[in-house]
Amino acid sequence: MSEGTLPLFEVFVRAKRGLSHVHVGSVHAPDATMAVRNARDLYTRRQEGVSIWVVEASDIVASSPDEKDAFFDPAGDKIYRHPTFYDVPEDVEYL
Repeated sequence: MSEGTLPLFEVFVRAKRGLSHVHVGSVHAPDATMAVRNARDLYTRRQEGVSIWVVEASDIVASSPDEKDAFFDPAGDKIYRHPTFYDVPEDVEYL
């Protein structure tokens, strides 16, 4: 199997506990287990992460940037969902 025929996996790493996973790049691998190992070796060599997610790129479904106004419009009239209505305690680090 050449690298061009191996599935592509998108890699997400969480830097510290409490933070969200962030997309850091992609790896080619024959399966998900090997993709996690390759991602670990490539993206957390210096202990930059505490958790790794890999997702096969072909399984990702996304909204279209061209349709963002119509797609997200229903949330625009629900202003009570905006964080301006809530008081956040000062000791909360990650929200």
